[in-house]
Amino acid sequence: MQSQHAPSESTGQAAATAASAADSDDGPAAIRAEDVHVTYADGTEAISGVDLAVEPGECFGFLGPNGAGKSTTIQTLVSLLHPTRGSVTVHGHDVVEDAQAVREYVGYMPQETSVDPELTARENVRFAARIHGVPAAEREERVEELLDVVDLTTVADDLAETFSGGMAKRLDAANALVHRPPVVFLDEPTTGLDPEARMELWDYFEAINDAGTTVFLTTQYLEEVDRLCDRIALLQDGEVVATDTPAALKAAVGGDVLELTLAGVDDTLAEDRTGESGAAGSIDESGGVGGTELRDHAASVVRSANAFDDPTVERTDEGLAITADDVRTGVMELFVAFHDAGLTVTGVDVRSPTLDDVFLSLTGEQIDEAETATGSEPRSGADVEEVAR
Repeated sequence: MQSQHAPSESTGQAAATAASAADSDDGPAAIRAEDVHVTYADGTEAISGVDLAVEPGECFGFLGPNGAGKSTTIQTLVSLLHPTRGSVTVHGHDVVEDAQAVREYVGYMPQETSVDPELTARENVRFAARIHGVPAAEREERVEELLDVVDLTTVADDLAETFSGGMAKRLDAANALVHRPPVVFLDEPTTGLDPEARMELWDYFEAINDAGTTVFLTTQYLEEVDRLCDRIALLQDGEVVATDTPAALKAAVGGDVLELTLAGVDDTLAEDRTGESGAAGSIDESGGVGGTELRDHAASVVRSANAFDDPTVERTDEGLAITADDVRTGVMELFVAFHDAGLTVTGVDVRSPTLDDVFLSLTGEQIDEAETATGSEPRSGADVEEVAR
């Protein structure tokens, strides 16, 4: 995929330099976490027993709902937090005992914009170059290179406080890449951006990964993970529940997904119903059938009809999504059961499983729905300081 603002040649040059610092196939993993636990001062265990091994040059996705422990894990991998138990290494360097070396190896783009609004774009990148130890003789050339990479050259002398959200995110990316790290951590790098800005950033990240930089990312945009990542890990409640390629994880779900739109699911439509008897759901005081009750009833019909072998059933905004190996052959039998139960199907779609279906099959929860929930991460202040000790 290429946006109208394709990455410049300097993107590849920077990434090629970063790749030269990476270990060979016989060397250590780019990122290795073994039985990592992080417990906050109040006793909350944010991550519990995380195991990861990311190879040099890999694009690795880290998925899970808010509060699952993604940001805490990344902060531990980049040495901002110390594990309560377990070990983490980046290219063989321990994040506790050799934190300075780790920080020289990594670029970190946090979830929240971290640019200094009172500095210009050029001053922000120059400051990042200085604190990351870029030699003074190379610093200005590197700053200009990264401003070009993220397409901010024309506004290089504007204060960051005047930037849009997308421009600030691109400036964050420049700060994270200016020292040409062989490993880049991206924590929700495109959340809140418009589609064009999101596409531009993904083009940059894809280019540096193609050139050899290891990319470790979290994102709520599952289609991007599916397209870009070599492997992904799924995290729930601080534990990794699965790790594999996107294709293998989706294949493990098995079968296809049958999406059904049901008449009367919308609560507004339900209130207009006349309270027909039949089995279409419970009748509320207004004489309508509630959308939740109708979907619950439809799900029970799916399970009792025995039209499919061991189906997974989930409620959707429009009706139901049913995953099974034999959805195509059993659909007519299900429609007969729905008709007998007074349920009307107004729309049908059969598709292949998605990563959200994978997460649902493993955890009983959808990532996209769970993203709206409030979580307990990341912590700050005294809690983080206590962990860092």
